[in-house]
Amino acid sequence: MTVSQSHHHRPLTHIYYMPLKPITSDRLAKPAGPFSPAVRDGDRVYASGQVAQDPATGKLITGSVGDQTEQIFRNLKVILEAADKSLADVVKVNVYLTDIKRFTEMNEVYARHFLAPYPARTTVAVAALPLGAEVEIEMIAS
Repeated sequence: MTVSQSHHHRPLTHIYYMPLKPITSDRLAKPAGPFSPAVRDGDRVYASGQVAQDPATGKLITGSVGDQTEQIFRNLKVILEAADKSLADVVKVNVYLTDIKRFTEMNEVYARHFLAPYPARTTVAVAALPLGAEVEIEMIAS
């Protein structure tokens, strides 16, 4: 019997749908758009891309790609803690740089925050990032 032949009047997705749970913290700057800092789907947490916003002002910090990367990790740790996760739970990371020549500078900071076995990672160069940031990082933790 298919769903359309059964007594259910709603699509099957409605039967098994579990709403995403937003993860927020008052220790973060407000998002610069209509999105949650992270969402939980079961045991998995998807952290939105973070730029180096100062939590107190919401403004991008001044400094190098390394400085921005360090601030991003501080912000991501707050998000993960709010979800009862840590960097040790991260399985995938996406990094966006406005200048791929700054990869080494970002990578030196990045490497200080993870131990082997390292999460999977993709790093790409992009034309521009929100607030004029030079780096943005998003993560998935399980």
